Amino acid sequence: MSNSVLYHPGDGYLAWQQYRRNTAGVNVDQYAVYKHIVVDAQEGAVIRSAVDELAQGMEGITGTKVSISGDNESAPGIIIGIFGTGTGIDELFSAGVSSAVKAEGYAIQTDSLTGNIAIGAVTSAGILYGVFHLLRIMGTGGSVRQLSIVENPVNQLRMINQWDNMDGSVERGYAGKSIFYEDNRITGNLQRIQDYARLLASSGINAIAINNVNVHRVESRLLTEFLPDVAKLAAIFRAYAIKLFLSVNYASTMEIGGLPSADPLDSDVREWWRAAASEIYAAIPDFGGFLVKADSENRPGPFTYGRDHADGANMLAEALKPHGGIVIWRCFVYNCKQDWRDRTTDRARAAYDHFQPLDGRFMDNVILQVKNGPIDFQVREPVSPLLGAMPQTNQVIEFQIAQEYTGQQRHVCYLVPQWKEILNFDTHLQGEGTSVKRIVDGSVHGNAYSGFAAVSNIGNDTNWTGHLLAQANLFGYGRLAWNPQMSAEKIALEWIMLTFGTNELLVQTILDILMNSWEIYESYTAPLGVGFMVNPDHHYGPNVDGYEYSMWGTYHFADCYGIGVDRTTATGTGYTSQYARTNMERYESLESCPDELLLFFHHVPYTHVLHSGKTVIQHIYDTHFAGAERASQLAAAWELVKDQVGEQAYRQVADRLAEQAEHAKEWRDRINTYFLRKSGIADQWGRTIY
Repeated sequence: MSNSVLYHPGDGYLAWQQYRRNTAGVNVDQYAVYKHIVVDAQEGAVIRSAVDELAQGMEGITGTKVSISGDNESAPGIIIGIFGTGTGIDELFSAGVSSAVKAEGYAIQTDSLTGNIAIGAVTSAGILYGVFHLLRIMGTGGSVRQLSIVENPVNQLRMINQWDNMDGSVERGYAGKSIFYEDNRITGNLQRIQDYARLLASSGINAIAINNVNVHRVESRLLTEFLPDVAKLAAIFRAYAIKLFLSVNYASTMEIGGLPSADPLDSDVREWWRAAASEIYAAIPDFGGFLVKADSENRPGPFTYGRDHADGANMLAEALKPHGGIVIWRCFVYNCKQDWRDRTTDRARAAYDHFQPLDGRFMDNVILQVKNGPIDFQVREPVSPLLGAMPQTNQVIEFQIAQEYTGQQRHVCYLVPQWKEILNFDTHLQGEGTSVKRIVDGSVHGNAYSGFAAVSNIGNDTNWTGHLLAQANLFGYGRLAWNPQMSAEKIALEWIMLTFGTNELLVQTILDILMNSWEIYESYTAPLGVGFMVNPDHHYGPNVDGYEYSMWGTYHFADCYGIGVDRTTATGTGYTSQYARTNMERYESLESCPDELLLFFHHVPYTHVLHSGKTVIQHIYDTHFAGAERASQLAAAWELVKDQVGEQAYRQVADRLAEQAEHAKEWRDRINTYFLRKSGIADQWGRTIY
């Protein structure tokens, strides 16, 4: 971070890039001898970023100024270089190691004789990621004496979607206003955007869409009059090996192009997009491409002209293909004007019904972006059956780092355990072992493009994410996209130690808070996978019938007899038929359907006995009482480490945890009271329900 921008280390701005001196110890003492960086690589923006980061990090961690040169004037030093460029880096690694490193990957090795640490890669991006890896080791107090590491990213695309609008607002944003825009223009505070690029690159992110998928008229002009400013942002991200994308308005030809149509088969429309793409690439030669939300939630799209999603996506892909660009087409498409009286319509079916029949019709530079579940980023829902169901089509999975339905960064909810559960889900689409993570990394179908995308959780709050602990979700997403095999606990430990230091009590306390937080949040909100039960529009707080009679298709169908949505093939909407037979049969049967998803798949009486041995109604009462109690205990746990985190950080988190405790009681009382009045069945323990 530039010294010209003044932030206090305790305010959260530095996030996991604190580069602090940890308490002296066996491993920590090893770092002090490294006072020299050898740059065995050609000059370039990404290499400069890597060297600057390494120098800044080493100076912070060791407390000593480091020198930078092209020669190893004194051992031990840290040597960085690109394999196969005729420089000395090749001599420091065996042929087997260097050949194992792929694009964006790296090798790190300690020489046992000299103590030199070498970082080798085949691209400058790999050097940057290798530098961040070494700084993570030192930042968490690890040993550097016998390093022998080869790492390649598992996923090709590791993308962040900003839902920022040019008026400065952020749709589903819970951490202040946009860092990109203000007053319908691109911000002049480019330093903060550079600091964001550093944060993203340090966790492995390599792509970003800088504006909301709901593209309004003013944002449409990012393609035209605002393009010079977009190019400045692209240069900032380029220096951290991150490609810039734009969300585009499908009807741009009409909004800003002066054409009477946006028909994807209209030759004038196709020519307009070809010309627009050429102008973008003239300004940004490494532009990533377009992210598109079309024919969804009142956004324009090809349906207006009797065309389908393949027609629309391919038109844009054709324009981008000569330049190497890609189209990312979101699959969040459903009827948002549904009649709540019609029990046969099912929003959960929509993505599969719309897209699966189009498999094989998309150009090879089109990627379908599929939400992790069939509804909308709920605290609990099944895995989308569309993932892996289109073997001839590129797909990426979409997560939401922003906590729209999981407490909006006012409640702590560490989402990596949820994402791990989704990624480990076995689709059985090509027999046992066809996990979601293998589908989205491209190894199952051998797709040209694959990976992760997620909705960002940052804003212009000083600490980036509103709730300081919500930074763990941003960091965790990047680390998981790089390597889905990493455990949620290991990722959390990395983030905690990099952010707060290595004090044992502090680390364990925050780890316990994070690792229990998803389960706690789920327990006092919507039960057994039914979802929603939130206030309409802003989605914060309990409102059991908030969407029950709406057009949005998010129902629970509670009456005096029971609750849940019958999505079975035998008697319901048939949604279960979208899964491979093994999973279809599992969800179809009351006997085998997991408790945590019961009400998503079945309408059952309140007296239905779960696998846990409790009735549905008693489960609702028990979990909501327990969840509120556990939420109140988080604040007490945090108070134990008050002296280890500093007053500013302590107070920020303490205030949020106090709010969460009170809000969890509100959830408890509203949900329990609603179902007591609906069912007429008393809590067996006689606790107060209103």
